[in-house]
Amino acid sequence: MISEFGVFTRIQILLHSSDNKCITSRCSEGCYLLRYYSAFFFFCFFWPDQAFVTLATSDSYAKGALVLGRSLRDHRTTRNLAVLLGPHVSEPFREALRRIFDEVRLVDVMDSGDSAHLALMKRPDLGVTFTKLHCWTLTHYSKCVFMDADTMVLSNVDELFEREELSAAPDPGWPDCFNSGVFVFRPSNETYGKLLQYCTEHGSFDGGDQGVLNSFFSNWATADISKHLPFIYNLSSIAIYSYLPAFKQYGSNAKVVHFLGKTKPWSYTYDTTGKRVVATVQESSTHPGFLLKWWDIYASTVAPLLVKLHGDQQFHSGCVIGEVAAGVRHLDISQEEPAPVSSEERKQRWEQGQADYLGEDSFDNIQKKLDSFLK
Repeated sequence: MISEFGVFTRIQILLHSSDNKCITSRCSEGCYLLRYYSAFFFFCFFWPDQAFVTLATSDSYAKGALVLGRSLRDHRTTRNLAVLLGPHVSEPFREALRRIFDEVRLVDVMDSGDSAHLALMKRPDLGVTFTKLHCWTLTHYSKCVFMDADTMVLSNVDELFEREELSAAPDPGWPDCFNSGVFVFRPSNETYGKLLQYCTEHGSFDGGDQGVLNSFFSNWATADISKHLPFIYNLSSIAIYSYLPAFKQYGSNAKVVHFLGKTKPWSYTYDTTGKRVVATVQESSTHPGFLLKWWDIYASTVAPLLVKLHGDQQFHSGCVIGEVAAGVRHLDISQEEPAPVSSEERKQRWEQGQADYLGEDSFDNIQKKLDSFLK
């Protein structure tokens, strides 16, 4: 393999030859070499047959996909970006996605039809996530990394392509299962057909794609430890609070944050003037620092892109407040002062998963309490 230094040294010699009679032909040869080796380096340092893939079945999840794509671009990925779109994503978001992603593909929404299991999980919206299985039809790629639209990268994660199918991180709720929010796979029509057949015959133990994929790739827990991704590649935002000392020790190494749960970053409002997230939802279980990162990307790049493409349409009102762009609706974020909560009530809310993560039970307050014990 010829080094970059060697290539441009050769061109420099050609262009600075003392033989004036040959300078024109040598310039031509130098330009030819430059074009040839530019293509050579492109295919050495950019992998057109590999891609990060995500899915958006609604405008809300399209917002997440836009932030995910922008975060991958910001961290200099060398892979293609592909997004699968459900038919309910509106044209403004489709056009914005085309500006960030290399490939935008429309797919049919597949519903598991397993309403009983989905109801058990209190997540009826998960049925459409079966559409995720379409990612195996992207056979023009040799290897892909699927990332849910509610994930965001914090650094370059191209090294994931060194892993094999099916590599994924443990699920925080049941670590013998992998979380299907981030996984490495090889597109294959054969695998796609087998997955559809499995769904038809067996359904899903949780009503969503994660149940199907864990059952289909049932030896993940025991067969090959190299297919267990470190937790830093799929850091659950809600798992942070279940083991704060570990997050304090290792959280700075996180590469991908996953906003698990029904409350997503776009469920909040964001004050662009004060650069702060405003909790307008009853349940909040996301680390404020990660929320701010997500909203910083959305407010600084995604919202202006949408406004540039489609003027003052209010397709993203209710999410951003402040001076992001003309036409973005200002919202009233005043909130009534909450009534005092007793220690017993706070304990009950914690046990029910309803802690006040942006208030008295915020990460900073919990960390201060832990620090006082650890000193």
